[in-house]
Amino acid sequence: MTTGVSTMSELAWVPQSCTLPTEERPLRVAEWDGLFAERLASLSRPGPLRLHLDLAGGPGVEERVRDLVEWESGCCSFLSFTVTPGEDLIGLDIAVDQQHEAVLEALAARTAVGGQR
Repeated sequence: MTTGVSTMSELAWVPQSCTLPTEERPLRVAEWDGLFAERLASLSRPGPLRLHLDLAGGPGVEERVRDLVEWESGCCSFLSFTVTPGEDLIGLDIAVDQQHEAVLEALAARTAVGGQR
């Protein structure tokens, strides 16, 4: 049973370069997990350093995505985000440099699991 709150052992993939305080990480992960569980329509890997997500739109969804992207960009500068608004779907592209490919792989796996909930 998933509680929506991540344990620290589930966050082992978060790299040392993330500047978000350790105690705040489970809450941030839970916010992303909630978004993926509610809105993930599709996920693809256009390349080893890029993840593309389509999220179902709706009232306030684009703002929610943009807020999460802004917060994440503030602590994980190695992640690059592009939000593409649409009528029914919101595109979210996440890219990393070669050094953080494993982080993107872990994020893709976590996103896929969250979208299946």
